[in-house]
Amino acid sequence: MFQKITLLAVVLAVVSCQKKESVEKDKIKIADWLIGNWKNESPDGLLTENWEKLNDSTFNAYSYFIKGKDTLHFETIVLAQKGETLTYFATVKGQNEDKAVAFPSTAESDKQLVFENPKHDYPQKITYTKGANNTLTAEISGKLNGKQSSEKFVMTKK
Repeated sequence: MFQKITLLAVVLAVVSCQKKESVEKDKIKIADWLIGNWKNESPDGLLTENWEKLNDSTFNAYSYFIKGKDTLHFETIVLAQKGETLTYFATVKGQNEDKAVAFPSTAESDKQLVFENPKHDYPQKITYTKGANNTLTAEISGKLNGKQSSEKFVMTKK
């Protein structure tokens, strides 16, 4: 009897570990719709975000804002899943000593991803929303100089 219980416990442990590993890797799959090249052209300049899948748990992106021949903003983004946590790491050239700022996810769905870091100066919240006709809206928001602020960028897939 003891051997049967021990065997059952071992089998349950193995099965539950396999299921957990599968769930962990599945969480980032909800963000597959980010993958691709996105752009927003306006009189202010050209914003592009280029997303690629590095592996089962990591996506990488480069974001540029160019006006004329000048790159006014350059950012590298890593979207990584570690355990059951999805985190957005933003590294903006010339800010935060060129170190990444982490924004853990607070909501995920097949149409929207929300990342927040209330301790960051600005933004404190980053939201990506999948739209119709190959569009994507990126929104940054939070308090800037003591006042609530937000900026939206609607991009289309190239």
